[in-house]
Amino acid sequence: MENGEFFLTINSIKHWVKIAGAENETVPLVIIHGGPGGNNYTFERTIGPYLEEYATIIYYEQRGCGRSEAPQDKDAYFIPLLISDLEILCKDLKLEKIIPLGFSFGSELALEFVLIHPDLVEKLIVQAPTTFCDANNRISNIQLNGFLQIAKGNLKKQIKEIINSELSFNEKIDRVWEIVDTETTDKLLFHNREYAKQIRKLWEESGINNTDLMYKALKKQQNELLLLERVAQINIPTLIFVGLYDRNVGIDLCRDFSSKIPNSKLIIFEKSAHFPDIEESEKYAQLVEDFIF
Repeated sequence: MENGEFFLTINSIKHWVKIAGAENETVPLVIIHGGPGGNNYTFERTIGPYLEEYATIIYYEQRGCGRSEAPQDKDAYFIPLLISDLEILCKDLKLEKIIPLGFSFGSELALEFVLIHPDLVEKLIVQAPTTFCDANNRISNIQLNGFLQIAKGNLKKQIKEIINSELSFNEKIDRVWEIVDTETTDKLLFHNREYAKQIRKLWEESGINNTDLMYKALKKQQNELLLLERVAQINIPTLIFVGLYDRNVGIDLCRDFSSKIPNSKLIIFEKSAHFPDIEESEKYAQLVEDFIF
């Protein structure tokens, strides 16, 4: 395996892939980004270099995300397809074992991958795991309450009106995301506003936008077989990260995942919100190193 960026055609879609730290010759950490519809640009430039010092890292961007090609069918983002893409990526790179590192929605995808392909996974790391694809709307509820806690003035009043409306949970959270301003969004996602400014600069620098196509497609196909009811089947060592101030996913959900997965450990970062990889990078990198070796 050699370091570098390239494209792999997987299930007829060109996927952007980057390998770094190949000289470390470790079981690869495969980075599974969030969103849905996000990318790895900021991860590569923040926590990425720390991890590359001691581990082989494989970054890839999911179909229709970041620098990867989008499917012609706007609904071709089913979870089984995303899992198939990752499985074929592993086969094409001749990987016998991987350590998935998923963040936010990427954690959900990592958990689903392990449930289907436990033989391919040595260990698992999930950061602020979501249940976005579950039909119980728990994530929407967490985010609505999170915004309500931090919003002020007229915005808080508007959010209350939306929460108390006749709209569905999906419609409520979509409407709130439409009306919140940058400051409020940053408060939801970050504990330290300075990191929010840094990340917004990287977002602008990347020139990459989330098309929302994956988000819209996944919302049409929510899973009645709730993820939390299935993760008890996972028997591999699992590390779960969450920030103390995470209002996007919440500590309680992460505690629930930890209580359900038999061989898991929950780490709460005391100076972070949704992105402990950014707000406490050195601690994060050390904990990953300790876990994988």
